[in-house]
Amino acid sequence: MADRVTVIGWDGTPLTAAARSALSAATLVAGAAHHLALDEVPARAERIRLGSVGLAARRIAAHRGTAVVLADGDPGFFGVVRTLRAPEFGLEVEVVPAVSSVAQAFARAGMPWDDAEVVVAHRRTLRRAVNVCRAHAKVAVLTSPGAGPAELGLLLEGVHRTFVICEELGTDRERVSVVTSDKAADHAWRDPNVVIVIGGAAASSDTGWIAGREPAAAPRGWALPAAEYGGDIWLGEGENDRLRAAQLARTGPRVGDLVWDIGCGSGAFTAEAARFGAAVIAVDRDADALGRTTAAVRRFGVQAQTVHGVAPHVLEDLPEPDVVRVGGGGPAVVSAVADRRPERIVTHAATRDAAELIGRDLSEHGYAVECALLQSVELDTRAWREEKRTVAFLLSGRLLDRSP
Repeated sequence: MADRVTVIGWDGTPLTAAARSALSAATLVAGAAHHLALDEVPARAERIRLGSVGLAARRIAAHRGTAVVLADGDPGFFGVVRTLRAPEFGLEVEVVPAVSSVAQAFARAGMPWDDAEVVVAHRRTLRRAVNVCRAHAKVAVLTSPGAGPAELGLLLEGVHRTFVICEELGTDRERVSVVTSDKAADHAWRDPNVVIVIGGAAASSDTGWIAGREPAAAPRGWALPAAEYGGDIWLGEGENDRLRAAQLARTGPRVGDLVWDIGCGSGAFTAEAARFGAAVIAVDRDADALGRTTAAVRRFGVQAQTVHGVAPHVLEDLPEPDVVRVGGGGPAVVSAVADRRPERIVTHAATRDAAELIGRDLSEHGYAVECALLQSVELDTRAWREEKRTVAFLLSGRLLDRSP
């Protein structure tokens, strides 16, 4: 095992005294080509081109001597430190950090970033990174080849965002460009780059004490009563708060997910799912329902995309969902949704016959189906008499061949 392993961050500025001292004593240096070309790298040291960090870690673990790993920015922030410290390598490291590329990008843009989400996009996580950009007003995306500004822009079709694209930060080839998301695919972008994605609901101007979105900005609690969404007049049979609570529990929307809310009605479910951090596309044939949904998400300081059209036909061009709530459209819409293979589907039915029809179709599509008869009774607590009774069959499907 290496006698000593030092990880040095590099942001394009001259190396610190501590970094130069560690490099001068190194017998093995790992890094990208531009790191290994630095004048401070000893000529006598063994050099490893840093492609796979795991392979480099094995070489370092087997090395007898002093090792240095050079990395861009802060190596402890979505960097090599996590891999090097993995138990299978047994490496203890010292870290000499530099300014992270995310901090540099926001500095070039002249913007604060304590209210930003930060995600990593590569081919495996690109879709989830895009969903975060759909759901949040300020996001920094650490890109990779094949998952860069052009791909982000293409997958954000239908959602307007502004991109601040920072290429090769800290080098003499540094370039900062501002484009709209629909124009990002028209350019060739140099790696490495960071993309700041801005748009939608205004970010908080006073985060105060916590990075990201301020939790206290939203009302306390979930599955809020009808009054929070404009009153009973807007809430139909499938939208009472007790049924909505069960639907949210079965779907479990989360950051990185894309949720379809088909037959969004009042926008209550859309707003609730967005409050969990998920990206939401609300679909309805009624333009007034979409207007109410837009008002609801604005009231709660979140955002969602609305699509006017009749399901299932309007669903054909929508991006792939992770979870879906079918609030209207019946068995035909549920079946069309199941064809798209989301991880979770939830809906309701007014009769047992309709519930059985939907349940059988979900089972035939490979879903594990649950069904419960939910009855809620609202009481006037002044006289303790029944005011309103709601009965519905809640159906949920979980796709068995898809990881949660």
